[in-house]
Amino acid sequence: MSLGVLLVEDDKDLRATLRQVLTVEGYRVSAAASLADARALWAHASPDQGIDLVLLDLGLPDGDGTAFLKELRASTHLPLIVISARQQDGEKVHLLDLGADDYLVKPFGVGELLARMRVALRHRGRAVTAAVTHYQHDTLEVDLQRHRVCRDRAEVHLTPTEFNLLARLVRSAGQVVTHRQLLADVWGSEFTEHTHYLRLYMGQLRSKLEQDPAQPRFLLTEPGVGYRLAEAS
Repeated sequence: MSLGVLLVEDDKDLRATLRQVLTVEGYRVSAAASLADARALWAHASPDQGIDLVLLDLGLPDGDGTAFLKELRASTHLPLIVISARQQDGEKVHLLDLGADDYLVKPFGVGELLARMRVALRHRGRAVTAAVTHYQHDTLEVDLQRHRVCRDRAEVHLTPTEFNLLARLVRSAGQVVTHRQLLADVWGSEFTEHTHYLRLYMGQLRSKLEQDPAQPRFLLTEPGVGYRLAEAS
């Protein structure tokens, strides 16, 4: 099951960038632009597809993120990383003492943020490795970071759902991903019984990526279990 991230950031461009990066890495992202949005998302997170880590900005339009940090620490010990332009050492120490796992000063590199997230999750017993974001096997190449899929060096247009399904398989290339797992990660936990979605979209993907969709070489079926993307070469 993919891990859920609550991203609380009022800067529209940064929020969109982080959401895209985290999604490519395989996280489920719930994004909030204010304290009110963050509280609502936290209150309505489902038990089976909930929030596993919080990225929290401080300067929000309806208050300071410190208030939300205190609220969360009163009820949960999930990893929380502050992302803020404030650089004062005293404030960093104060927030770490309040329960933040880490404090990252803007501007920061995406690679550093992802690494710190993995560390914070490991400290809570969640083993997380860097996601596979590039795949190549024979004539098929997928670059998740650039949102680019090529067959025979020609770019292939995929719908958002087709791309998300392929991305999920890329992140587990060579391994079987069950029907239920694919449905939960691509469509949501409420769709885990809708296997016809998978058949439809897998058929569409094969028609675009396979030379002979009836005899697939990349997108392989594991009968009664799920699907597997052929191991990268």
